[in-house]
Amino acid sequence: MTIAAAVLLLALAAPAAATTGGAFTAAGAPPPPGSPTGTPAAEAPSAGTLSLVSAEATPRKSFFYGFRNPSVRFAIASTQAQNDLQIDVINSLGEVARSFYRNDVAPNAEVRIRWDGLTGEGRPARNGRYSFRIGAQAAPEVAARASTSSEPLNLGFALYGYAFPILGTHDFGGAEGRFGAGRSGHTHQGQDTMAACGTPLIAARGGTVQYSGYQGAAGNYVVIDGKSTTLDFMYAHLAEPSPLQTGELVRTGQPIGIVGDTGDATACHLHFEIWTAPGWYEGGSPIDPLPYLEKWDRYS
Repeated sequence: MTIAAAVLLLALAAPAAATTGGAFTAAGAPPPPGSPTGTPAAEAPSAGTLSLVSAEATPRKSFFYGFRNPSVRFAIASTQAQNDLQIDVINSLGEVARSFYRNDVAPNAEVRIRWDGLTGEGRPARNGRYSFRIGAQAAPEVAARASTSSEPLNLGFALYGYAFPILGTHDFGGAEGRFGAGRSGHTHQGQDTMAACGTPLIAARGGTVQYSGYQGAAGNYVVIDGKSTTLDFMYAHLAEPSPLQTGELVRTGQPIGIVGDTGDATACHLHFEIWTAPGWYEGGSPIDPLPYLEKWDRYS
């Protein structure tokens, strides 16, 4: 079996991790940026007969603009001393989302590629299963596993654009917590999701903190301008002030606070809003977050 077939099987069959919330929530410095794409060999690309000595993709689940970019480490065996390689990120249909080029790669030298989740056109890739495919530039065949290798080819992974914002047991409550439900003098502009006070909250989408503070109705709240979107995301009734400050960058899956009942709240829950451009109380409009939350909840 060629590695092309192997990675496609991995992309179709390997399940995503089933942890609640799913996002990587380590604190500290942001991850290294995605790898440079590189350019094909200036002259006719050349490579010997290739095989993979080792190859592994990590982590098994990633989030766009999260703490850990999907990456692959590999080493080749070859009948040549220098090899011009092409590393493709492919979806479950075998379509190429992004290509990387590395020239003059020596046998047994470790190569690492980090993908930032952007397609070749510079757009965030769609949710789904992906795999790394490794081969020679402009060659119809890709590298097969070396017969002497005892390591599995773990080249499949999942990439998602958003993470479910509550890391714990939760439910979407009743009709009174839905978007558009009647309130005194106004309608409900978000979705209430019930969870125990103290349950960790994370950023559904990273970006820039637009507001972080306290308001009589919202209690402790934070608003994040979503990276590479036209949307703002608002989280209200946090038990304590968010550790995030206005203007700060935040990653998808980063901790933003804990569930509470501050402000005009009668029980512990997250009040979550999504606003269209130009933004939260800047001329945008709130939209129903429930379909988004339900979708994120299914895979997080």
